[in-house]
Amino acid sequence: MTDPSSDPVIVRRRRLARWAHRGQRAGYAFFGVAIVLFVVGFVVGFSSGMVTAVVAALVAGSLVLAPAIVIGYAVRAADREDRDRGLPL
Repeated sequence: MTDPSSDPVIVRRRRLARWAHRGQRAGYAFFGVAIVLFVVGFVVGFSSGMVTAVVAALVAGSLVLAPAIVIGYAVRAADREDRDRGLPL
C-alpha cells in the first residue's frame, strides 16, 4: 500500500476538504452579515442601500455555501468508502 501523504488522490481530497471548510465558513459569515444588516435595517429603517446589501449578502452566501456543502459531503463520502474498503487515510 502507498503512503496516504504521497497518494495524489488523497492529497487532492484533503485540499478540497480545506477549501470546502473555508467556503462553508465564508458562506455562513455572509449569512451572518445579512442577518445583522437586516436587524440594523429593521431598527433604523430600510433604505435602498440597506436592502441591496442584505440581498447581496444572501446571494453571496448562497453562491459560496452551496458548492462548499456539496464538496464537503463528497469528501466525507469518499473517505467513508475508503475506510470501509480498509484503505489507509
